[in-house]
Amino acid sequence: MRITRMILGLTAAATFFVAACGTTEEPTSNAAATGEAGPVTVVDSRGKEVKLPHPAKRVAATEWNGVEHLVSLGVMPVGVSDIKGYGQWVSAGKLDGTPKDIGTRGEPSLDTLGSLGLDLVIVTDSVTEGALEQIEAKVPVIVIKGGNAQDPIAGMYAGLDVIAKATGTETKAAQLKSEFDQKLTTGRAEVGKLGALGQKVAFSDAYVTSGSVSIRPYTKGALVSAVFGKLGLETAWPMAGDPAYGLAQADVEGLTQLPDVRFWYIANNADGDPYQQELANNAIWKNLPFVKSGKVHRFPDSLWMFGGPKSMEQFVDAAVGALKN
Repeated sequence: MRITRMILGLTAAATFFVAACGTTEEPTSNAAATGEAGPVTVVDSRGKEVKLPHPAKRVAATEWNGVEHLVSLGVMPVGVSDIKGYGQWVSAGKLDGTPKDIGTRGEPSLDTLGSLGLDLVIVTDSVTEGALEQIEAKVPVIVIKGGNAQDPIAGMYAGLDVIAKATGTETKAAQLKSEFDQKLTTGRAEVGKLGALGQKVAFSDAYVTSGSVSIRPYTKGALVSAVFGKLGLETAWPMAGDPAYGLAQADVEGLTQLPDVRFWYIANNADGDPYQQELANNAIWKNLPFVKSGKVHRFPDSLWMFGGPKSMEQFVDAAVGALKN
């Protein structure tokens, strides 16, 4: 599965419910025993109050940011979309082998969801309102934002916090945020020691369609770029990204706008590396200043660019490692 299809999944979750809500099956059972905790009311990204009789224990999530948040909070999800892809791209919140695959992120199976005796389903804000009403008639649903280019780190925290409240894990959420803040502080000190404060980096990924390489710049509004910014590294991309994820579009000719910056990117052996494969013999690519000066660096596989604090801590380590390269 190409990166493009995965990310389209972030915005195509509506398809899931539109396609799946035709089922008439009833859930086989509801929540398992949940201890003595009382009712919980959370306000999700829609501004809607979601009332739960107790903190949710049996939870499914369709998008990987929600899955990672759950795992990081100590709540192993019961259902996860595209478990194979999650394992290939998200190493910060490993599954323990017990979650059931509920289908692709774009087309999860409502029948499967209904068979899991869920307390709660977590989706992102791309699910259509009408479809939500159908699924919410069977199982409570919390909607989190996939991204927030205005303040990416605050957007990440907002998703984490609402899931923490719904699952009774707010203390763990506070710990995760504190650890992430400390990681940023330590990382910035490392960047300073390396003499790189204020340097510009251009982070991207790429995919191939019909033999053509499309490059996706992570602009200032991207979560990864926000993390780099906290480390004292500026984004080199001159263009604006989309309002949710801060992502833009470019091709190899578009890279000629960049000066001799650090060019960082992420790929995955499961999907291939267009920079090392399709562009390896491209004349424009080979003559770019950062290619000629050896400033191209591939990040480690399986760092999720749209994940939670634990994924972003991995990017701190990867950035410091790249500066030492």
